[in-house]
Amino acid sequence: MRVIEDLIDGYEVYDALASYTRLEILKVLLKNNEMNLDEISKSLHIAKGSLTMHIKKLEAAGLISVRLSLARRGTQKLCRINEEKLIINIIPQKKELNSFETELNVGQYAAYAVEPTCGLSTTEKRIDPMDDPRYFSSPERFNAGIIWFTSGYVEYRFPNQLHTDETAKELQIFMEICSEAPGVLENYPSDIYFYVNDVELGFWTSPGELFDRPGRFTPAWWYQNFPQYGRMKIITINENGTYLDGLFLAPITIRDIDFDHHTEISIKVVVPKTARHVGGVTLFGKGFGDYNEGIKAKVLYKKKEIAPTK
Repeated sequence: MRVIEDLIDGYEVYDALASYTRLEILKVLLKNNEMNLDEISKSLHIAKGSLTMHIKKLEAAGLISVRLSLARRGTQKLCRINEEKLIINIIPQKKELNSFETELNVGQYAAYAVEPTCGLSTTEKRIDPMDDPRYFSSPERFNAGIIWFTSGYVEYRFPNQLHTDETAKELQIFMEICSEAPGVLENYPSDIYFYVNDVELGFWTSPGELFDRPGRFTPAWWYQNFPQYGRMKIITINENGTYLDGLFLAPITIRDIDFDHHTEISIKVVVPKTARHVGGVTLFGKGFGDYNEGIKAKVLYKKKEIAPTK
């Protein structure tokens, strides 16, 4: 997912999308995941010379990525979609708001209670044995770049940098996640719930595991029958309510989560046993998935207004 915070900053994206041919290229890449230039050319009946220009424009806009790969006769260019979703903030963030951001890797949880199947891995090796929740307490977890479990929760506690004269106006949470299936199951829905300071915000139903291609940052040695990448989820809590990927999720506002200068920021990712779809969760951190980042929390705040003295 990509968020365009300022309308003008997205010009290259709008320009790249303002072409029927380039939209058709994106559609065929969505259908086939990854294709070389010859395959795209034959599929859409586009001359290679024209296709190269369109590919360059889509790549410059960040909508696709192109990589070189060995072929029978030299090398070939392979293309694939970069983003599953675009969010454009037409109304820019108010300039008077300040912000701070903190990132924790997926193994830096403060508390957990998980059920098998479950496990953790660093970018160098899997933390064995798998399916034993006790190993979620291993000191190696701090280096984990991916964790997974069938049901239960992990809780992340972020430092709160607000001062007494500052008021939080918005909290943004970023995480890359998907389901955790026993085996390889693309269609395996899971209701993944989100909590902030023990307030339930709602849930997202993950459609399944994602293993049709390697994650952009997933190590080459990673098991092909394990999830390769996830979906970036952005949770926003402000004075108007709670939003998931820009869509309304719940009427819970920033005031409802007991968040001021003296409270910490507790974020829980939960798959309840009582959920309709108990399909687990996989969390991707640094060195895995498509985004190479852990769980992030961003706080937008402003100084409190002080009434003038008479």
